[in-house]
Amino acid sequence: MIYTVTFNPAIDYVINVDKFKQGSVNRVSSNEKFAGGKGINVSRVLNNLGVKSKALGFVGGFTGKFIVDSLEEQGVETQFIEVKEDTRINVKMKSDTETEINGAGPEVTSSDLEKLFDIIKSLTSEDYLVLAGNVQKSVPSNIYSIIQEKCADNNVKVIVDTTGDALVATLKNKPFLIKPNNHELGEIFNKELETKEDIIFYAKKLIEMGAQNVIISMAAKGALLINSSGVYHATPAKGTVKNSVGAGDSVIGGFLAKYSENKDILEAFRYGAASGSTTAFSKDLCIKEDVEHYLKQIQVSKL
Repeated sequence: MIYTVTFNPAIDYVINVDKFKQGSVNRVSSNEKFAGGKGINVSRVLNNLGVKSKALGFVGGFTGKFIVDSLEEQGVETQFIEVKEDTRINVKMKSDTETEINGAGPEVTSSDLEKLFDIIKSLTSEDYLVLAGNVQKSVPSNIYSIIQEKCADNNVKVIVDTTGDALVATLKNKPFLIKPNNHELGEIFNKELETKEDIIFYAKKLIEMGAQNVIISMAAKGALLINSSGVYHATPAKGTVKNSVGAGDSVIGGFLAKYSENKDILEAFRYGAASGSTTAFSKDLCIKEDVEHYLKQIQVSKL
């Protein structure tokens, strides 16, 4: 089974406002509400691709109930831990420009964490655990590393998608896969990465630090996979970018959908790259039919 963890889910409230005027009353022309959060996005993508997963994390209040109800209506299995405060709401306003206002999220207590640890300790070597997104200030900054240690003896395959020190802290525990983009990779080493060679050089350092596989997404330049077998490049698909939200999560979802099926890491990388492109070309997260369409354009070669 694939498990995803989202520490700080949100209702993504997407509103369209014609010619927004600051300081005035504005009318919403249309709006949509989605269950948001990086781990949740991975579960939604997996569900769209016909692969079961279980979404874990923390929710609270009427907004938390919306998250659970929305996911279960889509067919995503959930096992969230209920906290005392309300799940946050992120407002994403689209007008002449795009503006985002993100909520802070509820407090997660030590007893809440213990409930999550109890679930994670039961996972086995047949399971995958996706740790995705930033976490609240109420939990330790190295919480992903702590979670890894809770399931290390069971050889759970852990996938980490976060940034900065929180990501670096997980490397000593040898995560199965990490997925920084090229900008996040540069931030880790405090470097401006201007060429593909620069990106490969520093991605290899993440392998030396403990990661088993590193996928670097590079938007219109495609993606790179670096592991002990070598460096591989996936060509980008061609299409009109409509939505950058969730593209990176879709890479992980697509990768796991295929890898959990056949354990072919290069084909999983190709499918992940296609899934990321498909989401970028869609208004919401990718669906299987569209991924299969764009998959024909993706070629993986060893560099």
